[in-house]
Amino acid sequence: MQPVTRVKRPQVLSKSTAALDRVRKLPIYAAQGVSHAWLLDPIARTLEVYERAGGRWTLIETFAGDQAVHAVPFEPIPLELGLLWTDAD
Repeated sequence: MQPVTRVKRPQVLSKSTAALDRVRKLPIYAAQGVSHAWLLDPIARTLEVYERAGGRWTLIETFAGDQAVHAVPFEPIPLELGLLWTDAD
């Protein structure tokens, strides 16, 4: 049997919540068994992909711009970043 991958919905960062999302929420997700976390920054137009291993979060990939990306753990599904930024202008 394959282990279950638990993924939390992406966190959308803002000036007022970025520190909370990074410092307080990621440890909560780890305690809940979440294996991957995505942090979206609509101002910087970036997607940061984190993976939890050995009790620590590791930044494994950062994407930027309007490209189509294949981010873990959903590599087979392309994500068009440009569609996420349409309201950020």
